[in-house]
Amino acid sequence: MQRKVRLTPVRLLVLGYLAVIVLGTILLVLPFSTRSRESAGFLDALFTTVSASCVTGLVVHDTYQYWSLFGQIVILCLIQIGGIGFMTFVFLVLKLGGRKIGLKERAFMQEAINAPTVGGMIRMSLTILLGTLIFELLGAFVLCFRFVPDFGWAKGIYFSIFTAVSALCNAGFDLMGAAGIPYASMTAYIGDPIVCITVPLLILIGGLGFFVWKDLRENKFRFRKYSLHTKLVLTTTLVMVIVPFVLILIAERDLPWKERIFGSFFSAITPRTAGFNVLDMATLRPLTMFVTIVCMFVGGSSGSTAGGIKTNTFAVLVLSLSSSIRGKRSAECFGRRLDEDDVKKATRFVTLYFLFALLGVILLCAFEGGKGYTLSQLVFETVSAIGTVGLTTGITPDLSVGSQLTLAALMFLGRAGCMTVMLTLRTPPPVTAELPVEKVRIA
Repeated sequence: MQRKVRLTPVRLLVLGYLAVIVLGTILLVLPFSTRSRESAGFLDALFTTVSASCVTGLVVHDTYQYWSLFGQIVILCLIQIGGIGFMTFVFLVLKLGGRKIGLKERAFMQEAINAPTVGGMIRMSLTILLGTLIFELLGAFVLCFRFVPDFGWAKGIYFSIFTAVSALCNAGFDLMGAAGIPYASMTAYIGDPIVCITVPLLILIGGLGFFVWKDLRENKFRFRKYSLHTKLVLTTTLVMVIVPFVLILIAERDLPWKERIFGSFFSAITPRTAGFNVLDMATLRPLTMFVTIVCMFVGGSSGSTAGGIKTNTFAVLVLSLSSSIRGKRSAECFGRRLDEDDVKKATRFVTLYFLFALLGVILLCAFEGGKGYTLSQLVFETVSAIGTVGLTTGITPDLSVGSQLTLAALMFLGRAGCMTVMLTLRTPPPVTAELPVEKVRIA
């Protein structure tokens, strides 16, 4: 007798993302989705849909020059759904339809935003939706002061909205190909304070996470009243901005001072995890590339629009290691002791994340062998995909089918969550007697 498969919140979340990807691919395959009015190839449409819905930003075609206005709007919608979360979008549809939000829907929502409890899901969802709308409108308003003079009123406002949504959702898609240079991203604005401050700030806000938004709204600037999660996120984020900024500032010493400062600030934030760039990624100094890879690996924070292993996960591992070195029994921070289950969960997640990234590098090396790509380029591309960052050294459009499918799979894993995807495949183990314990030597 076959066992019936239960549709758990974890499985529904994965299926929801897959459904969005299928729908987006179908829409982008339509002839009027491209400027040439010729149907995009299935792989190109699939790759772009996965990249947009998983808020990554890796592309095989310049977004403005290849896709029509309809195609761009489809991409923008995918970014928005991917940014606020599939279940948050479902909640919005149900709420607008007048349907009562039951315990089952709240449980699904809890899994989607990685909330600690099922309580307060309606209020949290409203906070996410309202906060997203406010920050995107504010960002678009400020960007209009730069893009309207450059592109005119209609294009300038449209480009501002598109960029603001893409930045807050940590996606990294851009329309700067309108200036005539494909894949240019924000390189034309390397010394512009409006772009080089507004875009990174939107990325930071989106990457802080919805729980931090809620904590900041309720407790304002009273740091002592923040939850441990918020304190860890804010502290780690500050460190992950200052240290990369200083290192990139040192590495990119050939730039004029204004471009060097704004470029370093922009480049210290966008790898966590939005694919905008003001520096030419193909000519990065080794130190800048290394710092960028580390930032992409760490990413943003839990319950946010960002990817990566997350700042709070990174902080938990560092605190755990520090406590072990000092001979303490448990990790401590801000007058609190960390839950051992959280430490174990963080260790499992990072290990699984690293193994998937390693597998991605191996596959790209196998598919691209003999094409002249360096190992650093393939590692960069892999970490960018699984971290849902979208930065590239410029090799994405030229990769083989196997490599592009590998990157698409990594983007999906990075957004849906490696642990989440693995849990969908897990079945409850049968109850058995425990085996005897035997120690092994470690290090």
